[in-house]
Amino acid sequence: MQRDENDNQVLRLKATIVGLVSFGIGVALLTLARAISGAPGWEWLSFWPLGELGGILVGAGLLGIAWDYFDGRDRERREDARIRRLLKESAPDFRDAVVRGFAVENEDLARVATPELLDDLAANALGLRLGDHRFAREIYTDLVDNVIRAPERWHDVDVRIRLSSIDERSTLGAPRFVVTVTWEYTVVPSSPIARFACTSDRDEFHELLSDVPSTSTWFMTPRPGFEAADRGAFELLQYSVDGEELPIRRTARKSSQTYSVRLGDELVRDARPVRVRHVYRTITPRSGHMLHITLAQPAKGLTLSLDYTDTDIASMRVTDLISSSRRPRLARLPNEAEAREISMDVPGWVLPQAEVTFVWTLLSELPAAPSATSARPADASAASSSPE
Repeated sequence: MQRDENDNQVLRLKATIVGLVSFGIGVALLTLARAISGAPGWEWLSFWPLGELGGILVGAGLLGIAWDYFDGRDRERREDARIRRLLKESAPDFRDAVVRGFAVENEDLARVATPELLDDLAANALGLRLGDHRFAREIYTDLVDNVIRAPERWHDVDVRIRLSSIDERSTLGAPRFVVTVTWEYTVVPSSPIARFACTSDRDEFHELLSDVPSTSTWFMTPRPGFEAADRGAFELLQYSVDGEELPIRRTARKSSQTYSVRLGDELVRDARPVRVRHVYRTITPRSGHMLHITLAQPAKGLTLSLDYTDTDIASMRVTDLISSSRRPRLARLPNEAEAREISMDVPGWVLPQAEVTFVWTLLSELPAAPSATSARPADASAASSSPE
């Protein structure tokens, strides 16, 4: 607004100067015409109508100055009205062109939009699509918290779990299973150090949870045979990046232990995808009857398998808490196979905190204790699909 007012003042000043120059030249011509009318030797100049030209210029200068003074405000209003009319008539075309440009050219939108503006645009677009702006705003807020602010995204996630029985004659405490878990996924690392912690201190556990994804944390309730600081309770066995094994450093305290692997600042700085593989071993009570696997980051293409051949489990069921438009696919090895394994394939994206739970029944818990050869039919009959 201030700039437009300054421009108008400049235009008025120019018009005034032109009027004054015209008036001055006219007066000079009139003076010259009168001077040469009685001067001998200058009669040849009388051929030029200097007086008439001077009168015209004087009148034009005075009239221009007066017209600009009296018509200036009306002229500004007319120009403003004309510009508003043009903008109003062209606004739909401008709007459609801008929307189409932003929808197709992400670079154009990125140059002019702040994160807050992008959030408003996305929430409004989702509200129009769903027909409920309040619901869309709440859903988008959850999406921002769980996905957009997630420091990493995992691709082609392959999780392999093996349950094994422990020789109870050489152990103390409740009967247990050894759980060996192999994670393999493609990711752009966000931290130069990866940590794996096991603790029985709840305050420390909740503190470490805020360090996701740099630190993966397990809480272990202290009881005979389950000591969080013991290697037998939890141990990181291997960590590799693109097939290259990295050294593992272990630190232990009274109620916890931590394994650290240094990936390197260069790997984070390059921001390139790498294939990460890590293997850890832990224990779980046989009487617990369940095993939870939780995803800490958004993941696309999840394959999960559980091998429980070396156990006295009679049947295994799977329950998943996965929000997906496509139903996970379950598969089991046939009864004729020597091994017992159940696998799950989840196509598409899986949001953080998605959980898969394996629930088992032991042979000793069946109504009539079956023989080892009759356990397989019971296992096959227990096949169940994930709930909708």
